[in-house]
Amino acid sequence: MTQPPDQPPQGGFGAPQDQPPPAGGFGAPQQPPAQGGFGAPPPLPPQPPYGSPVPPQQPHPGYGYPQQPGPYAQPGPYGPQPGYGYPQQPPYPGGPVTTPPPGSGAGGGGPFRGRPALVVAAAVAGLLVVGGTVYAVTGGGGGGKKPVARQSDDPKASGTPVNPGDGSGNGGKDPENLNTGRKPGEAKVLWYKSAPDAPANGADAPGMWITGKTAVKAAYKQVFAYNVGNGNPTWAPITFPQKICAVTAHKSADDKVVVAYMNGTSDQAKCNQLQEIDLNTGNKGWTATVADGGLFDSALSIALTISGKTLMVGRSESGTAYDLGSGDKLYDKKKYGTACFPTAFAGGTDRLIEVASCDAGGSDEHDEISQLDPATGRVEWTQPVKKGWQVQRTYSVDPLVVYMTNEDKKAWNISTLDGKGTFRSEVKVDEKFAPQCGWALLTRDLQGCQGVAADADTLYLPTDVSGGANEIVAISLADGRAKWRVKSPTDESMYPVKAEGGKLVAYVRPSYDAGGQVVSVPTAGASHETTRLLQNPQHTADIEDSFYDGAVDWVDGRFYVSSTRLTGSDQAKEKLMMAFGN
Repeated sequence: MTQPPDQPPQGGFGAPQDQPPPAGGFGAPQQPPAQGGFGAPPPLPPQPPYGSPVPPQQPHPGYGYPQQPGPYAQPGPYGPQPGYGYPQQPPYPGGPVTTPPPGSGAGGGGPFRGRPALVVAAAVAGLLVVGGTVYAVTGGGGGGKKPVARQSDDPKASGTPVNPGDGSGNGGKDPENLNTGRKPGEAKVLWYKSAPDAPANGADAPGMWITGKTAVKAAYKQVFAYNVGNGNPTWAPITFPQKICAVTAHKSADDKVVVAYMNGTSDQAKCNQLQEIDLNTGNKGWTATVADGGLFDSALSIALTISGKTLMVGRSESGTAYDLGSGDKLYDKKKYGTACFPTAFAGGTDRLIEVASCDAGGSDEHDEISQLDPATGRVEWTQPVKKGWQVQRTYSVDPLVVYMTNEDKKAWNISTLDGKGTFRSEVKVDEKFAPQCGWALLTRDLQGCQGVAADADTLYLPTDVSGGANEIVAISLADGRAKWRVKSPTDESMYPVKAEGGKLVAYVRPSYDAGGQVVSVPTAGASHETTRLLQNPQHTADIEDSFYDGAVDWVDGRFYVSSTRLTGSDQAKEKLMMAFGN
């Protein structure tokens, strides 16, 4: 992190940097890890954030944002701000792990099985730069012990039948009974679903939305819905004429989502067809076609963001807002100032965050962060970022926590902004963190990370040990320092799922001789030990671990895991989704 101007180096969470940290305030970006960890965002092309750039640092392996040792004095992304600014973390070592792009052949493994990100080759990087972002790809499955399912020889094991794939367009029934061999104390496999057929080069399976009664999953050209308790279909699958290319990461307060699909199959096909869906009934609401924004601002790739009752559709250089209830267009967000183009959006319950790229390629090239009124698009505040820094991810929207990188300095930074856009604090922990972050092509996916959580005053990040037991560090949003940390209860990695009710819920990956676990950790008080909420069966550990870059959720005492990418392989029947419970 960066140090305040003329102030001595501050200790804290960030790993020491090889060079003096920026003298900026809380937002001084830290150097991105050479290899991304579970949550460390991949390095992107240099974009000026709020302050002066941080000195280049050596990449650190592993989860997070390790800072490199060294003097503290370089300016941070937001510019000098009293009280803020700690040593910045080393170059791209602690950035989020980025999942490989479709068809890359990389990846594999189960939920949160990220590997250090690799800088994309020059040719690919060139393409990414055109989209305003530089990406990293994760390596193959590896890292840690590969779970191997074993039939239990415990005669008391439960044989409760499991509801398999139902044949409604999802690969047909699966003969396995996944509760055979379940040991006493282990959770049940409530149900599981086989994946639909996918092309040989694979297909996306984005999104997973859980309501009070329905678990909904998109895969390739379809959206499926299952009863949360028994897995029976709650409504017939919705099938689109072309592949699904974008979805809203979160549902609305009244359980609505929007799905985008391609308008054709050619190289010129666009991701511009929108369909609203009611998750509880399967009713298809309004539809719309997203218009291009300009010569270099087409709808080839878009990002969908829900904020309150507004849907924001982001292109590479602009955005269009729709009324989520009616589909009526509300407003456009276009170029402003001399040369500022909106490039990404992030939404919360009643907050809409915009990131703009200004004077690209010019002498005043930098990013700007703004908060918008979701209903009108009115700008409530704008905070420029120093030249050289680029905003890559939002680890939380409310409170606003952003992850930034500086390509030239090989640095990264995690900063918190308050409700008025003022730089509040930056992470000062000497650690490598590793949230799991998805791949984006032509648009910045600000909300594409899981394995990170936040509440009103604390950020929870997993450390990276490349496949073994790790820790979750609770970081104060007031000063960026570690409040406490808790170690994984097993020899496998543990990742935050959500913070709620005064507790942090986390997922522990399966191991060779045990299924995964869902645990809780008290967020207040003196003790922060894990309490097991669910122990998944050892017999299905290999299946649990096989979900490609799996999405996970914990709702009403049930644990859900689903694939986000289908391999299209005919060699084995892929699972699309599983649910566990007591």
